[in-house]
Amino acid sequence: MLPKRRRMRVGSPGGATASSAPPSTRFPGIAIYLVERRMGRSRRAFLTRLARSKGFCVLDACSSEVTHIVMEQTSAEEAVCWQERRAVAAPLGCTPAALLDVSWFTESLEAGQPVPVECRHRLEVAEPRQGPPSPAWMPAYACQRPTPLIHHNISLTEALETLAEAAGFEGSEGRCLTFHRAASVLRALPRPVIALSQLRGLPHFGEHSSRVVQELLEHGVCEEVERVRRSERYQTMKLFTQIFGVGVRTADRWYQEGLRTLDDLREQPQRLTQQQKVGLQHHRDLSSPVLRPDVEALRQLVEAAVEQALPGATVTLTGGFRRGKLQGHDVDFLITHPEEGQEAGLLPRAMRCLQDQVRASPLSFPRVTAGWCCCHLVSGSPVPCGSPGHTCLFPQGLVLYDQYQQSHYGDPAWQSHTMDAFERSFCIFRLPQPPGASVREAPRPCPAWKAVRVDLVVAPVSQFPFALLGWTGSKLFQRELRRFSRKEKGLWLNSHGLFDPEQKTFFQVASEEDIFRHLGLEYLPPEQRNA
Repeated sequence: MLPKRRRMRVGSPGGATASSAPPSTRFPGIAIYLVERRMGRSRRAFLTRLARSKGFCVLDACSSEVTHIVMEQTSAEEAVCWQERRAVAAPLGCTPAALLDVSWFTESLEAGQPVPVECRHRLEVAEPRQGPPSPAWMPAYACQRPTPLIHHNISLTEALETLAEAAGFEGSEGRCLTFHRAASVLRALPRPVIALSQLRGLPHFGEHSSRVVQELLEHGVCEEVERVRRSERYQTMKLFTQIFGVGVRTADRWYQEGLRTLDDLREQPQRLTQQQKVGLQHHRDLSSPVLRPDVEALRQLVEAAVEQALPGATVTLTGGFRRGKLQGHDVDFLITHPEEGQEAGLLPRAMRCLQDQVRASPLSFPRVTAGWCCCHLVSGSPVPCGSPGHTCLFPQGLVLYDQYQQSHYGDPAWQSHTMDAFERSFCIFRLPQPPGASVREAPRPCPAWKAVRVDLVVAPVSQFPFALLGWTGSKLFQRELRRFSRKEKGLWLNSHGLFDPEQKTFFQVASEEDIFRHLGLEYLPPEQRNA
């Protein structure tokens, strides 16, 4: 039996094994590194202790000192790709580390000394494959691989994501996740897929996803995907779920009741919540892309209001825009304060400041001086508030809708909830438009603004790195990161913290990099998390 799994200590990413120096070795010139992937953490730790007790030098990190890299249940192609990804370079004049199957290691342990390396032990690609180039070896979890925003297989991923969306509309979470994972793998490939053989060995590619890709490669279209896109149900569900405040269940109920268009909903306002009424009223604006200039304007507004409500508080852009997107359909900001506890109850004060910003020049856009109205963004020249004949275009302020939720972190009723428990506001802002800007919402008395969805989230500074990681996304990246934490490391991760259930302790971190390090993962910057 394997010994009981040992947990890393809080604050020590490498655990006890990583911090202890290996005993003196009997075999100079031989340094072994055991790859944890597929071998497993417990088995690797056990084999390391056993080998060191027999005088073998087993290193905790893969460095230029390593002479023998040992893997278990790994193909030669995967081993070579793993080595290339790690970019472990030997010093000039030295022989690169040998990639070996675990059989060499176990035979050496049995013999009590390193046995000669034979061909059957080596993990080497004998000769290049014929045909199209094969994609690099792909880790199973999205959090283990960089996924850029711009990739090589857009038509293939769009088809699979259409099927994922349709499965979600039908309530089939399993099929939805399967298609999303397959699309995520395609997003991470370093080159275009031009032959089905390139998918061989890749994770999350079952018969259905492979069939879709094959049809696209052979014919340029997939009949199943086109049939889904043309279907009345898919089009209606997609239309309804784009409305602010409408989820899949509500959209499905409306579809079952015979509703098909936005006009159908407008004719029956009694069916709608207040949030849905506002979402329907501003649907044209809210379904149009938010661009980078809009994001920067919103950032100025929010930063100014937060600074007035709580000096010293910081505002950080999250979501898709932090991952490098140039446009999106909403904007997310994460707010904190360097002094723990000062951030509590911040949002109501900040929202009042936002409503007052219509006449608060330092809290508005650049080039506005105290006492001047933000109508200048439309007229092109500053206008003093209260000047004769001046009527403010934004007498009701800049916030069209605000749904506030106070923090319920620690509430027993929250423990089974899928969302985090931070203080937050789901908002729709009235964003002033500069002269000449295209404003899509009409008719309105003076088309000088557009409605934009904004989420404001407040996190204590101790939880800020976890909140930043969670709210940056992507959704699948976060799901895979938490699944990896649970299944591979036995740890619980969410937007509030990283918890060791055996030690009953939370990990203390100062950055996102610390979280990746505790999980034994290579740090991926936000622009590489577009899974």
